[in-house]
Amino acid sequence: MDLSIVIPLYNEADSLSYLEDWIRNVMEEHGFTYEVIFIDDGSKDDSWQVINELAEKNNNIKAIRFRRNYGKSAALNKAFHLVEGDVVITMDADLQDNPEEIPPLYRMMNEEQYDIVSGWKRNRKDPLSKTIPSRFFNAVTSMVSGISLHDFNCGLKTYKKDVVKSIEVYGEMHRYIPVLVYKAGFERIGEKQVEHRPRQYGKTKFGLERFINGFLDLLSIMFVTKFGKRPMHLFGTLGVLSFVIGFLILLYLSYTRFVYYQWDMDDRPLFYLGLVTLGVGVQLFLTGFLAEMISLNSPNRDQYLISAEIGTQADQDHPNTSSST
Repeated sequence: MDLSIVIPLYNEADSLSYLEDWIRNVMEEHGFTYEVIFIDDGSKDDSWQVINELAEKNNNIKAIRFRRNYGKSAALNKAFHLVEGDVVITMDADLQDNPEEIPPLYRMMNEEQYDIVSGWKRNRKDPLSKTIPSRFFNAVTSMVSGISLHDFNCGLKTYKKDVVKSIEVYGEMHRYIPVLVYKAGFERIGEKQVEHRPRQYGKTKFGLERFINGFLDLLSIMFVTKFGKRPMHLFGTLGVLSFVIGFLILLYLSYTRFVYYQWDMDDRPLFYLGLVTLGVGVQLFLTGFLAEMISLNSPNRDQYLISAEIGTQADQDHPNTSSST
């Protein structure tokens, strides 16, 4: 199969029919073998009903419906487990991504042998409340990660299949997928300017909480990718360093007490600093040890409640679930 097109969505019923028709026309025009995977992230509107109707007319459609809203990262992570195409395309369901971009992205992947090609919405059609935070995070992420991209959070991205099978996306990590890919060892990362269309239906899901969560997840991803499998390297190093500093302070105070007979050590701030750094060092070391033990026995994060499926193996085993609404 040439292409897997992954479309996460939440309350986008008005856009789906037009989007599916547009994708199908592009696929047929260029002779691609393909699948479209819709992930309904607990929509409250008629999105799942529309997907059911589209699946009845197009056998290339697969779909999963979450029982509640888990977020875009969860939707992408679930879809990545299902993809079968040699090249995987992710795009948003709000018609702001143009399906006509798919063929040139596909050719760019194959001809230039990239692991991932990220879209760059140079001329964005979003309000300033969304574009300004996005530019800030793109600049910070590029500086911190060392990856030269203009638009990390663009929903229109292209991957090799083995890339998406090698990463885990959770929290708000979808905005930092290029960083996850790079840290997983896939270093051929490209970028292509793509069209950004104005939203035609519904409203943006961007809010202040995503600004805060995005910053926290940036810190998290830099920690997890570097120390996720070896937390003792961070906590142990900090712990030993703090312990040594505290030990040297107390050793110095002991020396002055017994050599120069300065008996009023418990009144000196340096004495308490030594005790604190010594105690913090022990706690950090123990934290690293416990984190190391937990990382060896961590459960799978991919636990999402699904209410219905279309075209997947579970749907074939239990076909009645596909009719759930």
